[in-house]
Amino acid sequence: MPTSAAGNSSNRSARGFTLLELIIVIAIIAIATASVSFAMRDSSAAKLDREADRLAALLESARAQSRASGVAVRWRPVEGSFVFDGLPPEGLPGGWVAEGITAQAALGNGTLVPALQLGPDPIIAAQQITLYSAGPPARALRIATDGLRPFTVFPVP
Repeated sequence: MPTSAAGNSSNRSARGFTLLELIIVIAIIAIATASVSFAMRDSSAAKLDREADRLAALLESARAQSRASGVAVRWRPVEGSFVFDGLPPEGLPGGWVAEGITAQAALGNGTLVPALQLGPDPIIAAQQITLYSAGPPARALRIATDGLRPFTVFPVP
């Protein structure tokens, strides 16, 4: 019958994981999870790009609804949001999805105006909206139309 001295583990069978091994595995999983969640976090630049694309689509939808109904529709920025005047309240969503977005309306030549006229005429004046993100980093995009073409997003130089 074999005997072993104290501390000799050659005959000891594996019975599972030690506490230290479990702690190391849990720490590795926690670090991996944290790094993935930080990698998936949305940057302010991506938020501004999404808001600009969303607003361009909403402006085109408002133009189409204005032409179809024959009712004058105006878009105007308000504190921390925006509204479409002339459409029913449930007609189009108003307001920003992301936090920290502000807007400024202007004519095509850069003259600031309180609101943009979107219809009912099929040809409107050249107009633009400049969107700003609070950042960091602070960034701006321009959504503009020449009156014939749809609203398009442009970088601000």
